[in-house]
Amino acid sequence: MQRRRKQIGTMLLATAVVLFTASLVVYPEQGFQAGIAGLKVFWDVVFPSLLPFFILSDLLLGLGVVNALGIFLEPLMRPLFSVPGVGAFALSMGLAAGYPMDAVITAKFRRAGQCSRVEGERMLAFTNTADPLFMFGAVAVGMFKSPELGVLLAAAHYISAFVVGVTFKLYGRKEERYERPLREQRQRDTDSMLRRAYREMMTARERDGRPLGRLFGDAVNDSIKTLLMIGGFIMFFAVLLRVMAQVGLVGVMAVPLAALFEALHVNASLVSPFISGLFEIDIGSAASAVVSAPLIERLSVVSAIIAWSGLSVHAQVASVLTDTDIRIRPYFIARAYQAIVAAVATFFLYRAGLGASAAMVPRSVAAMAPLSAGAGAHWSMAFAALATWAACLAVALCLSVLIHIIQKGRLSFFYSRSS
Repeated sequence: MQRRRKQIGTMLLATAVVLFTASLVVYPEQGFQAGIAGLKVFWDVVFPSLLPFFILSDLLLGLGVVNALGIFLEPLMRPLFSVPGVGAFALSMGLAAGYPMDAVITAKFRRAGQCSRVEGERMLAFTNTADPLFMFGAVAVGMFKSPELGVLLAAAHYISAFVVGVTFKLYGRKEERYERPLREQRQRDTDSMLRRAYREMMTARERDGRPLGRLFGDAVNDSIKTLLMIGGFIMFFAVLLRVMAQVGLVGVMAVPLAALFEALHVNASLVSPFISGLFEIDIGSAASAVVSAPLIERLSVVSAIIAWSGLSVHAQVASVLTDTDIRIRPYFIARAYQAIVAAVATFFLYRAGLGASAAMVPRSVAAMAPLSAGAGAHWSMAFAALATWAACLAVALCLSVLIHIIQKGRLSFFYSRSS
């Protein structure tokens, strides 16, 4: 039965590829223009914003810094999301660099044995976030021409990610593969958090063993290779969406969605942009921003598109995870779940007046916003993202250490009363 399903799947995929190739031959000019547009997005935005993070993540992993951070961040991440402390590193990288940085980091954790398969799937569920520069700059300023809307979109996006993370804490309990003896040993460890972090860092560095020059060279080579793969996916899906629109497939997909939108009392003009957003986040968001529909509905649809992130990003994530045992199905479920939560959160936050709070936009973010909206998004965008990552990680560290101190104080109080 399973073999039969694989054969049917292979035939369907082969048919789709043949039809797409034939359509591209019929519409070569449209395909070429879409490819150029996808390449421009990759070169102007994706490459300069992600390359520093890819290189730094490899260096931090090779030097054992991530292992040390995992010790410090365990008291925060384990109770909240049932993931190791290193999950905060993946979360902060995702917050600063956006898609698909979290998947790259999670795959590295799994290959290094720093998380189980279930823990990796939990991390992917809530660390897959858009970066704030994209929401404040490209979407709020570039598409909606209103910087204050960035606060609304970012709040709904990160609230929905938190809700997904807390919900997925219950995922995979029956097949949990976390090594309990190791966890209990850490709980019984009487050394200070600083000493344990130092010990983990030195152990990880000795296990890696590569000289600094080779470590840096491997980081650059692997990062560029991964980025070229991401660029290929961006261009491919840009061409695919353009060809689908030319042959009329988008119109066919719009029929059932139009009925759904009508049942939800959402303007029918948002159906086509929503379909575009199912494939590519930038195209769908831009198309939703300019249709003649109420602002609250446009914002809700854009928020859902950003949370869903598009099949282009999903394909990038699936490609990154190919050499691990992390399953892609929980990731798809989490993206659909977050899209619904983000749309609902956007609706209620807008009704609460958050979208009109222009004074809440930080001046530094407003100054950086045009950078990500225009064609001049280059290396200064990467430095701004690095600052965002450092701030997120510093906040997580402070919270985790504070929780650890409170827990130690409670235990000391309990033992003194018992004695």
